[in-house]
Amino acid sequence: MSANVHAALLVAVMSIVTILLRFLPFLIFRGGKTPAYVSYLGDVLPSAIIGMLVIYCLRSVDLASAPFGLPELISAAVVIGLQSWKRSSLVSIISGTAVYMLLIRVM
Repeated sequence: MSANVHAALLVAVMSIVTILLRFLPFLIFRGGKTPAYVSYLGDVLPSAIIGMLVIYCLRSVDLASAPFGLPELISAAVVIGLQSWKRSSLVSIISGTAVYMLLIRVM
């Protein structure tokens, strides 16, 4: 099997799986009301996932040596402040990332 055929098969399989995963909820809950536990998970999971991502990103911050976690704290404050002010995830994330990249280069 040539590399091109192999790559095309991989893309086809990944596409089919992605499409099936996207349409599966519509097939399972066809015509009926969404169960309460699924609605509950839809309300709770986004906040839980964001919390886990924050913990994951800040897990290796060394508070005992310079710069004592200041780039992370300042960047997190920028993200929280911009999100509270502008209510735009894209602006908050890009700005926080830019501030973090700048701070780790100068500190």
